[in-house]
Amino acid sequence: MSKVKYYYDPESLSYRKIERKKRKTFKFVMLFLLASALFSFLFVFIAGHYFESPKEKALKRELTNMQLQFDLLNKKMSEAEAVLANIEDRDNNIYRVYFEANPIPEEQRRAGFGGINRYKNLEGYDNSSLIVETSKRIDKLQKQIVVQSKSLDEVAVLAEEKEKLLAAIPAIQPVSNEDLTRMASGYGMRSDPFTKARKMHWGMDFTAPRGTPVYASGDGVVVRADSGSSGYGKHIRIDHGFGYVSLYAHLYKYNVRKNQKVKRGDLIGFVGSTGRSQAPHLHYEIFKDKNRINPINFYYGSLTAEEFSKLLEHASLENQSLD
Repeated sequence: MSKVKYYYDPESLSYRKIERKKRKTFKFVMLFLLASALFSFLFVFIAGHYFESPKEKALKRELTNMQLQFDLLNKKMSEAEAVLANIEDRDNNIYRVYFEANPIPEEQRRAGFGGINRYKNLEGYDNSSLIVETSKRIDKLQKQIVVQSKSLDEVAVLAEEKEKLLAAIPAIQPVSNEDLTRMASGYGMRSDPFTKARKMHWGMDFTAPRGTPVYASGDGVVVRADSGSSGYGKHIRIDHGFGYVSLYAHLYKYNVRKNQKVKRGDLIGFVGSTGRSQAPHLHYEIFKDKNRINPINFYYGSLTAEEFSKLLEHASLENQSLD
């Protein structure tokens, strides 16, 4: 119950009861409420700017941690980009040079992404620029890795083809040096043993006793083992692929059959003197893209430098051929 207050009235020389007016009471209440609301607003404003709630502190820690993770991610991407750049450099300047392939153009490796904005959904946030830039780097890195992966697949195919080519090229002497009597005639203009006229000799003649082993000079498939070609007598032709064919003529007998696969160094036949031949010897030819070429350039696989020099000297003599 509220206290009753009195005041002294000098006119009536008595105490009178104080009557509080309702309007004044209303104003007082409204002033009190306004002051309370203003104080509350100021408290919330000051607290919001100078004090953090536990939830805000947790969110701030989480944001700091995310920024740290982004920094670490960008550092790792920089390392990955450096490694990829090194692989690209070796790919263009070592692998593709060795396998005689054109390097991948830089604009193809660094090509961007056209069309609409791929990162629109990442915009509008406090750290949008950081997120967008990182996303772009990841996308570019992924694309460059795909390009490089396809390039290495191509290099692997080239390496396999190169290995097959090196095995297929007729690279050894078809008759062992230990079995040779002499190198009778080389590639070039020579005196025909029957007509004595100068004519082109398309191969090399190796003199050796009848029955001397003859070896395949490279990997391939036997496409002929017969005597159906004029002048060659019993002869063998091996298709090595890549446009190379080797021919072994005037054989005594065969050690292979048509369509048989052979490896370099396999025994394929024996020296004889069949066909248009003056004495036992092996007539050896090499074709490249159906054109005859000098076999002297294909003995790097079986001769020493000294042996090759001696062979080259004998092959250059304009003597008489044996066929």
